[in-house]
Amino acid sequence: MRMSQSTYTILLGGELQVTDRLRDAISDSRFIAADGGMRHAAALGVVPELWVGDFDSTPVDLAGAFPAVPRQPYPAAKASTDGEIAVSEAIARGAKRLILAGALAGERSDHAIQHLLYAVSLAEQGYDMLLTSGREEAVPLVAGAIELDLPPDSLFSVPGFSELRGLTIENARYPLADFHLPFGSSRTISNVAKGKVRFSLESGRAIVLARPYDLSGV
Repeated sequence: MRMSQSTYTILLGGELQVTDRLRDAISDSRFIAADGGMRHAAALGVVPELWVGDFDSTPVDLAGAFPAVPRQPYPAAKASTDGEIAVSEAIARGAKRLILAGALAGERSDHAIQHLLYAVSLAEQGYDMLLTSGREEAVPLVAGAIELDLPPDSLFSVPGFSELRGLTIENARYPLADFHLPFGSSRTISNVAKGKVRFSLESGRAIVLARPYDLSGV
């Protein structure tokens, strides 16, 4: 398959399960690993074109497993996370679509939250974003419209990072039309997809968190 020149998958240090949806998402991608995120490369059967980070979370055996991958080391005391550095490198290489693999789970909740916030910021700049753990997926929702192809009866939520105005959700068990969601409201938590779900928003910042393998909404 021809590799996309504008889609980059960033391998991050959180948990990652190899699923069919994950494989489909990254099928024509290029790869950059951020520090310990390199451990996912073998499971995915890929060789990143660059490995960045301070390497403080990289075990010795992993460090020797990819000798041919160019490394770009940074000091531990730096102003950006390894993941943000990896994204910057991808953008410098022409990335338009960014998949943050290993972004949603793991021991560091602070990193997972930062990945979500950073993804929303990048979406506002026009980048096509997907965050995934393999079992769970997240897509930023900013002013405009998106459509997610989700299995019928799978769960999704739309937590807002601000007040949301003009929120519309179509083809879901609990649809909304031109809805005003106050900041901090739980109204948009635990909805159920009927298939392709359409979202639109007039103003605000949110994230669509989907669980495509969770059919407990049946």
